[in-house]
Amino acid sequence: MESSTEILLKAFVQNALAEDVGDGDHTSLATIPIGQEGESRLLAKEDGILAGLEVAKYIFHEVDPELKLAIFKNDGDRIKKGDEVLHARGSVHSLLKAERLVLNVMQRMSGIATKVDRIVDKLKGTRTKVLDTRKTTPGMRFLEKEAVRIGGGTNHRTGLYDMILIKDNHVDYAGGIAAALKAANDYLAKVGKNLKIEIEVRNLEELQEVLDYGHVDRIMLDNFDISTLKEALKRIGGRFETEASGGITEDEISDYAATGMDYISVGALTHSVKSLDLSLKAIV
Repeated sequence: MESSTEILLKAFVQNALAEDVGDGDHTSLATIPIGQEGESRLLAKEDGILAGLEVAKYIFHEVDPELKLAIFKNDGDRIKKGDEVLHARGSVHSLLKAERLVLNVMQRMSGIATKVDRIVDKLKGTRTKVLDTRKTTPGMRFLEKEAVRIGGGTNHRTGLYDMILIKDNHVDYAGGIAAALKAANDYLAKVGKNLKIEIEVRNLEELQEVLDYGHVDRIMLDNFDISTLKEALKRIGGRFETEASGGITEDEISDYAATGMDYISVGALTHSVKSLDLSLKAIV
């Protein structure tokens, strides 16, 4: 039986190829004889962390199971400009059909992994782990979150189904902190699900309401400056997991980590990352 990830990957690749190829690669059909064989090589054009290689292998196989691959690197490897990642040999039409999808996926995943690696390096010597968010590209979340893992980061919830995360809008609609927490705990008891509960607080007053009520696993401290964060951590006293969020940048993340946070979530890991420059060129 296929795993959920395999099902997602198969659907993603099929949809992406249908989007790109349509009723045929007419440029290749017009210029290159059917049946001509050739070889391409995937090159790094800048330094970074490689990610998406396993996905690329799947894409090549989905396009043409007869393509032969020689793999020289692994996901998570630190690569430098000029490094050869792989060679692909077989039908030129198949190589050209796979080229853009392979590059789109690997460049984006490698860009994410590279950014995460830089942040993880800034967190060395602290207890803090960097988390991704749901601010992902629709249809590519599973790939982007895999890239975060490859870069050394930690995944937050995958979607709306695998954690109770009570954000500010939930609190406001539910009628306040205590009402939202009571409703969440009652719901889990009713449906028999074992999900962690996290709640976002916007200030120290809301934090105190959470501490008074309890029955929560993690507290998200949203848009707290460092001095307020320190006060919040003092009040929490290690009773619950803690997460800082709210536009924390790569340059300032080490200062936030120094407060003793368990987690810092960074939406920019996936919503505004620069792709790593890679190329897939013919060997002639």
